[in-house]
Amino acid sequence: MSLKAPIFAGRRPWFFVTLTLSCFTILAVTFSLWELVEHHYFRDLNYLTLHYMYITRGVTSSILVGIWATWFVLRERRRREEQLEESCAHYRTILDHVPEAVVLCDAGFRVAEWNEAAERLYGVPRQQMVGQVLTTVPLERWSELEEAAARAAEDQRILDKETERRTGDGGRIPVAVSYSSIPPSDSRPRLLVELAQDIRPRLRDRERLLEVEKLALMGQIAAGTAHHLNTPLTAVLLQVELLRQQPAPDGGNMTELAAIEQRVRFCQAFVQNLLRFARRPQMRRKPLALCDAIEAAATLFRPSLALKMASLHIDLHEILPCRILGDPNYLEVAFSVLISNAVDAIPREGRVYIHCSLKADHQAEVYVDDSGPGIANELLPRVFEPFFTTKPAGQGTGLGLSIARNLVQEHGGVLQLQNRERGGLRAIVSLPLLEGPAARESRREEVFG
Repeated sequence: MSLKAPIFAGRRPWFFVTLTLSCFTILAVTFSLWELVEHHYFRDLNYLTLHYMYITRGVTSSILVGIWATWFVLRERRRREEQLEESCAHYRTILDHVPEAVVLCDAGFRVAEWNEAAERLYGVPRQQMVGQVLTTVPLERWSELEEAAARAAEDQRILDKETERRTGDGGRIPVAVSYSSIPPSDSRPRLLVELAQDIRPRLRDRERLLEVEKLALMGQIAAGTAHHLNTPLTAVLLQVELLRQQPAPDGGNMTELAAIEQRVRFCQAFVQNLLRFARRPQMRRKPLALCDAIEAAATLFRPSLALKMASLHIDLHEILPCRILGDPNYLEVAFSVLISNAVDAIPREGRVYIHCSLKADHQAEVYVDDSGPGIANELLPRVFEPFFTTKPAGQGTGLGLSIARNLVQEHGGVLQLQNRERGGLRAIVSLPLLEGPAARESRREEVFG
């Protein structure tokens, strides 16, 4: 499919006006000169001879006008073809210098254009793709493409959507795609424009930022961890010492031993949660209970809350039977960031409240409220920018909220922040719930093992 079009169509009326006026001018000049010659040299000829001269004058004028019109039209056409070729070459140069892979498709997803960046990204030459149905979209991603085409046809733009594309050798690469639509014209149909960018470097940077934020959170958690573990361990040592001093062969110390075991198991579970949080696994999605991820994240901050003599209230009864498709470790990181910010924001004896609600569109919303000072309204649009922080120097990296939003988006959700009317800040996490056979199967596995 060619994108060439009559780009000078708007000048066509002036072309015909110029041609008409020039032809009339040639006719007028020819007839005037011929009349002067006849009057000066042939005015004594008879009627028949003059009649033949009139015919000769008409034929000669027609030939002159025809030659002029042909030359004028051919010249104008050649000039416009040169301009059109120059314009197409300019367009081709611009298209090939765009750093993103640009693919133009018609309504049937047949490729109309394929730039050099697309050749490099997908490893398929332009000659092989133009005119063929798009082959870079994996089978399970076609529904996304069809939805994007429908939205683009309604003049809605889709920007920076993370997905996958298939290369010429059968491999898959993560890309961020944007879609728009070129309206139809007389010579071509409506075209869908897809811009794709390789986001493998972005994902690697995101992983590094996630690691940095984890280390920052680990440092904040460590201070409270020592205090939180010190109390049960001290009690364990005291009870052990008492048992040594007062042995009971008849088994009367079983209650004390059970208490020791309970405290030791608590310390073991806490340390395991901390170590699991510090790992850096690949994202592996599976059906899971959303409330479990929130509880696991909140457990890490109970020591920090205890140091501030603050309270943490969790009310997740509405989503107890609900499941989502996600990675528990990454979800814990996202909620850890939000809870950490809430703990940092509240004053001594403050309050953090985590609750939830179910929406009609099969979405779950989790709210993390704090009793802190909130964020100035003029700063709210910037809170998700990397390295932007409202904390004092040395107390924050400015990466937490940016990472948390990316993690929530990778799970198909949305993260928002807003100031509460009664004071403090509210973080809202909206996540799609797992529904249908997959949700029922995950619950059956929990029940039956």
